[in-house]
Amino acid sequence: MPSEGTLDLGARRGAGDRAFAAAAAGAAALVLVVLALVAVTTTRHSLPVFREMGPRFLTTSRWSPAEPIFGALAFIWGTVFTSAMAIVIAVPISLGVALFMTQVAPPTLARPLVSLIDLLAGIPSVVFGLWGVLVLAPHFGLGRSFLTAGIILAIMIIPIITSLSREVIATTPVSDKEGALAMGATRWEMITATVLPHSARGLVGAVMLGLGRAMGETIAAALVIGSALGQLTLNARAPGNSMPAVIANEWGEAYELHKSALIALAVTLFVMTIVVNLIATTIVERATKRGGGT
Repeated sequence: MPSEGTLDLGARRGAGDRAFAAAAAGAAALVLVVLALVAVTTTRHSLPVFREMGPRFLTTSRWSPAEPIFGALAFIWGTVFTSAMAIVIAVPISLGVALFMTQVAPPTLARPLVSLIDLLAGIPSVVFGLWGVLVLAPHFGLGRSFLTAGIILAIMIIPIITSLSREVIATTPVSDKEGALAMGATRWEMITATVLPHSARGLVGAVMLGLGRAMGETIAAALVIGSALGQLTLNARAPGNSMPAVIANEWGEAYELHKSALIALAVTLFVMTIVVNLIATTIVERATKRGGGT
């Protein structure tokens, strides 16, 4: 039979586990409450412009606070366009660097690279924006444009995606990699057969976090995108605007309905981010089921 000391230890462990579970559940609930409060508050303040403009707020491009007419389509397009360029540029580079640090580079080289990547991730966005204005735009002939904004956003999110991807890739079981190599697979075949399938969910999460940073970036985008109103174009060298940049540039001078329109831009961006994450999660889950993964 168990001794009294053993029973007391088990009771203490049980109480500790219950306390930890309660604290973890409380933290999760707090996050959800804060998210709900943000959504409710911003939506409530955006209602006046939706009442005034209706669906035209999302389907037209004319933005004239003096009239007042507010159409967000051009800003939505600018946000999507620059974020898409940033992801197209950043993802291959980030994944390549993460694979190099975890699968190829010796520890003596990998450790300094990890520190450098983490350092780059902490640089303030205004520094990247100023570099884009002072160096990238004038000296490479890009001007203040969608392309300049896309490149700056890509530079900003590469350290984030790389750091998270490295952490995810490092969790691949060594036995899986050694088994693939023992069966005669090349290093690249081992990566595609074991590392990438095992890390798929985490890699998508890293990309989504980078995309969220790109879509929500304010100062850097405002400095280099050109601040042109009503631009719906596929010309990457044309000046444009994005939702965060408009909010940052116009908030200080906004009146009641104008402020409501700017808050509505924030709500639209919030919804777009959620939708993109849901779509990405669905794609990964379906791919995992088809591949028989966990």
